[in-house]
This record gives sequence, structure tokens and C-alpha cells, in this order.
Amino acid sequence: MPRLPDETSFDVLIVGAGLSGIAAAYYLQRDHPQRSYAILEARDASGGTWDLFRYPGVRSDSDLYTLGYEFRPWRGERAIADAETILAYLRDTAAAHGIDRRIRLRSRVLEASWSSQQARWSVTVEHTDTGEHTTLTCSWLFCAGGYYRYDRGHTPHFQGQHRFGGTIVHPQHWPADLDHAGRRVVVIGSGATAVTLVPALADTAAHVAMVQRTPTYIVPLSSRDRLADRLRALLGDERAHALLRRRSIVRQHLFWRFCRSFPHLARRVIRRANVRMLPEGYPVDVHFNPPYDPWDQRLCVDVGGRLFRAVREGRAEVVTDRIAEFTETGVRLESGRHLQADIVVTATGLAVQAMGGMALTVDGRRVRLRDTVAYKGTMLSGVPNFAYAIGYTNASWTLRVGLVCEHWCRLLAHMDAHGYDTARPVADPTVPTRPLLDFDAGYIRRAVDQLPRQGDRAPWRTPTSYAEDVRLLRRRPVTDPHLHLGRSPAARADARDPAAEPAA
Repeated sequence: MPRLPDETSFDVLIVGAGLSGIAAAYYLQRDHPQRSYAILEARDASGGTWDLFRYPGVRSDSDLYTLGYEFRPWRGERAIADAETILAYLRDTAAAHGIDRRIRLRSRVLEASWSSQQARWSVTVEHTDTGEHTTLTCSWLFCAGGYYRYDRGHTPHFQGQHRFGGTIVHPQHWPADLDHAGRRVVVIGSGATAVTLVPALADTAAHVAMVQRTPTYIVPLSSRDRLADRLRALLGDERAHALLRRRSIVRQHLFWRFCRSFPHLARRVIRRANVRMLPEGYPVDVHFNPPYDPWDQRLCVDVGGRLFRAVREGRAEVVTDRIAEFTETGVRLESGRHLQADIVVTATGLAVQAMGGMALTVDGRRVRLRDTVAYKGTMLSGVPNFAYAIGYTNASWTLRVGLVCEHWCRLLAHMDAHGYDTARPVADPTVPTRPLLDFDAGYIRRAVDQLPRQGDRAPWRTPTSYAEDVRLLRRRPVTDPHLHLGRSPAARADARDPAAEPAA
């Protein structure tokens, strides 16, 4: 990729060159082409999650009509695609719009300090290849790095782990040279990663055992969309993508609403689908009947029914038990059963890290994220000119990111039109708060005290549905009494200076 000139001052700095960062750059340069920006990416490649994860079978669990961008049609044959295909789509999108030229790789943001006097952020960036630190400045800081750590996942300590004579690997750091063919594999975990990984390993491994403490809801889903093929042939890519996207948005929301409104019926529907995919007499209620309601935690998707097929054919098994200890040759369960293993995969979850791990300071005071309240799910109370993009937990991530970017660009236009250079949400102290990510997943529970809070009413409550966000972020005015817009002392001084250039 071409290197940027050695610039240090920007209108906008975007942190993260994955799905969200590329979206933020697209909307910014579409709606505000006069604004300068750069994307800071800590890793040595763009693509975020889809470049990071390299374990066998890695794929999306959402269709690409909604996980992909509204402004760039998904042309792939499969509605649910593998990581390599998604990564190519992201990089092609960045290249098509010149966004790739604005990405600064190996640039990790360590801290950002806001000056109300100047209405600017000073951002300390570490160049990960040299260890050198650089200070950049910007008027707006947009965090597009998601909410989990890229440098490590969550791996609990297991008794006797040091005795194990085989290989232990976390999916987030899968070695390129790890050969599992003909070997016995134990996968610890039952989330989306494990559900994807187990059937991929089972294609060539001697045997794969998925060990879970608690069952997960797993829904079989086809990876092909025959309606999409027909619509593309009739209408072309652009119009077909728009229709398929709307259909997927409605279908995702209706299924989620059905599960939340009729949890017992939804449980029976999912169980019936599991029974059809498994051998007759299989103990479905032991291994596929969670003790919680559907969507209390995220449902997992088994694309093409590959996990169920591997279990049905005896190439993989699901074991519901707890690990007592590692041995020299495998793992021993609390039931007393011993699982032989050459490779143990700890698919035990993510390590949450809010706002890319950067430290924020406003006028010399350190911002404690747990003391802030999310404003419209896009900004933080008391933190000026700072926006972030976090997607849905019950639908495709990118759906919300697109709306956040649109809203942010509308706010910038409003500020330009009225001569403002500062936007600061001010929290309503009477509003009760709760966790920002109101979701009962283990990786969220472990980090709840590190994250911002949300309120119980607009604009402090973060919507959980696309339709609600469309009303809040796309249709309603960008301003309200809780968002304080103003002019910094520096801007007021410029306005009094006859030689100052007029605002854009």
C-alpha cells in the first residue's frame, strides 16, 4: 500500500482498519471530502477480525448482505462466506474508494488527550515495528476497533496443563504450520468459534471431541441463497443486493423477536431442527438444550449442518462435562472420563478491551470508561469530539456501524453549518444505568466493570434493533438538549481575527 506523507495534523483520526474503520472512512470522504483523515491500524495488515483469525473453517455467522456494506454489493456465490473471501471483499472495497492509501499500519494508539482550549486531540501512537512514539493531532477521534483484544484471547488456567505432552493452541493465534490430520483433537468450548472449528478439523483429524460445560443453541443454516442467484440474474447486483439486504434485516429481526417473545416455543423449534440433524436416539437434551432462553446468549449457526453431520458420522462428538485436569496424554473430566488428545484447542472466548485499549484524557483528567454513559450508542458522556462504532450482538455487526457513520457525518455537517467545533454529550444524572452490552455472554460478564454504561431511555439507551436505530440515527435530528455544541476559545479567537479564513 502507498505510504501516507509524514503528516501529523488531521481533521479526523480513525482507529482500526477493519469492517468499521473502512465504513467510517467511506462515509466521511463521501459526505465531507474536504476533511483530512488517516486510519491507524496496530497490526501489519488491514481487515481486522477477518485478517486476524486463521483457524480452519473460519467464516461469518451472518449473511454478507447485511455483514457487507450497504454501499457495496456482495457478489459472492455464498451468502455466508469464509474469512478469506470476506477479507478480499474488505480490501477490494478499501482500494476501490482510495481508502487503502489512508491506512497507517503498525500504528497502535496508546493514549489520546483532549484540549478544550484548542478543540483538538493529541494522540500518542506507537510504531509497533520500531517502538518509536509519534504524536498526531485531530479534531475528531473515531474508534472503530470493536471491543475485544487482538493480541490475546481468554484462556482460563487448567490444572496440570504443564504436564500435557501435546500442543495447546488458542484459535485467535492459530499456527500456520499446525497439522491436525490424523490426530486426536479436543476442542474446549461451544461458542461460535468451536461450532465452526470442530467440523473443519473433523474433515481430516482422527477424531474431534468438543467439550462444553453448558450446551449452546445451534441452528443449522444453508450457506447458499438460491433466491439471491435468481434476483441477481433478473435485476443485477446493485438492485438485488438492496432487496436481499432488506429481506435479511427483516428476517434477522423477526427471528430474534420470536425467540425473545416466545422463548419456550423457540426452544422447541430449535430442538426439533437439532433432532432432525442427529442420529436416532441421540441425547439431544444433554448436549443441545441450554439452561437459558434463546438469545440470552448469541445463537450459533452451523452452516450446511457440518457440525451435525460430523457428529452423525462419528468423526466428532460433543461432550458435556467439566475439565478436572490435563494429563500427559489428554484431559480428564470431572465425570472420570479421560479424553486422549494430541492437540487441545482452547476455544474459550475473547478478552474484551474497550476503545482499543487507549487511555483517554479530557483537559488533564483521565476518563474512566465505567463512569461514562453511552450517548445514542455512538459517543460518551463528558468526552468531546469522540465517536465509536460497535455493532449488534443479535444481528449483523455492520448494520449498526453504517447507521452510526451516517449519523456522525450528519452531525459534522450540522456543526459546520452553525460554526461549532465541539460536541460534548452531558449525562442526565437522574437516568438509571446498566451495562453497555446487555448480553449474558461470559466474555461480557468478565469485563462489565471496564466498559461504559447505558441508560434506560433515549438518548442514553443503546438500541438493540436496526429499526429502532434507523429512527434514532437516520431520521431524527442530530441534536438534542443532551448534546452540547459550542465554539472553543481558539475558534472564537479566529472568528475575531480579520485575517482568519472562513469556516468550511
